[in-house]
Amino acid sequence: MSYTLKFHSKIELDRDYVVPPLEGLWWSDDLNAFRNRSKDNWKWTMMVMLPDWLGQDEVDLAVKKVRTKNPKIKVERLRVEALEEGLSVQTMHVGSYDDETPTLLKLHDEWFPQNGFKETLKHHEIYLGDPRKTEPSKLKTVLRQPVVKVGNTKAPD
Repeated sequence: MSYTLKFHSKIELDRDYVVPPLEGLWWSDDLNAFRNRSKDNWKWTMMVMLPDWLGQDEVDLAVKKVRTKNPKIKVERLRVEALEEGLSVQTMHVGSYDDETPTLLKLHDEWFPQNGFKETLKHHEIYLGDPRKTEPSKLKTVLRQPVVKVGNTKAPD
């Protein structure tokens, strides 16, 4: 889909762009599902940013093209949405996706309380490597969490 949109924009609109990295929003009804890696209980949305000149009409055209090329690909649930997270804390994780838990626990259980923050909204990840081409220990993932300031603590440096 992303490359179908890219080439539509390049050829039909004479506007080229670099396809941004895959991003994901993650959540669960029970946050312990993340602590103990109960992946069957995770909920998620995968995303790729679009340039502001592309919208739902172009996505609908790309869906038709992709369906024609490969009807087995499930594209019915694709949509264009704006994402506004506000104040967020993020860190870079280098390594396997399955090894993120200690980094996230340190952020949520130590850094947030020590600095007067509480998480809001969904956990957000930005995948800077391609797992098909990159050794798992070298994958880079931005771990981002929208937050609000709570209490009377000093702002982080």
